Amino acid sequence: MSRVVVLGCGAVGRDIAIDLCKDPDDEVISVDISRENLAQLAGEHPIKTRLEDLSRVEGITRAVENADIVIGSVPGSLGYAMLETVIRAGRNIVDISYFPEDPFGLDDLAKEKGVTAVVDCGVVPGMSNIILGDHMRRMKVSRYECYVGGNPKSRNAPLGYLSPFPVLEVLEEYTEDGRMVENGKVVARPMLAETMTIDLDKVGTMACLNSDGLRTLIHTSISEIPDMFEKTLRYPDHVDKMRTFNDSGFFSQTPIEVKGISVRPVDVATSLITPLWKYKPGEADLTVMRLIISGVEDGKPVTYTYDMYDEYDPETETLSMSRTTGYTCNAVARLVLDGGYSQTGISAPEFVGRVEGCWESVDRYLKDRGVHCTMQRI
Repeated sequence: MSRVVVLGCGAVGRDIAIDLCKDPDDEVISVDISRENLAQLAGEHPIKTRLEDLSRVEGITRAVENADIVIGSVPGSLGYAMLETVIRAGRNIVDISYFPEDPFGLDDLAKEKGVTAVVDCGVVPGMSNIILGDHMRRMKVSRYECYVGGNPKSRNAPLGYLSPFPVLEVLEEYTEDGRMVENGKVVARPMLAETMTIDLDKVGTMACLNSDGLRTLIHTSISEIPDMFEKTLRYPDHVDKMRTFNDSGFFSQTPIEVKGISVRPVDVATSLITPLWKYKPGEADLTVMRLIISGVEDGKPVTYTYDMYDEYDPETETLSMSRTTGYTCNAVARLVLDGGYSQTGISAPEFVGRVEGCWESVDRYLKDRGVHCTMQRI
């Protein structure tokens, strides 16, 4: 029996544990600081729980003792320190914490400890990188385009959006730059700066925002792929509203004085928007992704297009963002547990895709759970 420790029992960590506990060969332990979250999870599923403060080295070290594999699903602000602690404990880990620090700063430590640590292993980055890596091992890729978005199924949601993630993180992203690679060089453009749309089946016209989803690809693949970008998809009306808020200063992180009190405008906006953007029980979301991978294969120009569309599962009451992110993470964790992927050190998900058979294994895992990617070759 494999002992799987899931660090974090939030929106995605909870569903990761639920999916894993369906395998009778796995003992699943969910770890969090929230008694309420853990009690609800254990009351509904055969999952063991452990109360620990995951912001503390001691708590993480105790939690991962004797784990066969660890899954990291903590807030980004805790992610790097958590990953370092797990590596120092000598435990393999698959992580979806998406912290801002460079994970390759821990590469030497992971190799020294003999640890396999796969980072950024969700849907995008994650599934998208695994698919790209699979193509990189068998063709010369010259261009990579990624369009992805998790949105409420209803376009009539407040301000055109709902979020399973902290609202502050979403609003902060709208003030940041998205990095892309053009002609082999990294360029950065503000997320809300450009207007571009794409038409996709089942969702219609979506606005494309500059975003920073390339992440590890900038480190691992810039020498091989001269043109790469990732765009976040949102409903056009939502983007128009966010531009208005941003231009009006509501997302500013610079404190202003209001009646003698210093406040950051973004904190006020977060407080007002947070209750509006919470998913209510049974409220449906969707995740849509399109990848376009172009290059030369067997001496001929070729383009592969992948499309994924997924919705909230009413039977299991699982948001699509949790399904697509969590199930990809679990599929790779299963690969590591079973020896299908064993490279030591820090692994970007594109490294997983470069190993023959890994994408096929992940794809089967996803399909078994109703998450489907279609592929077209031109």
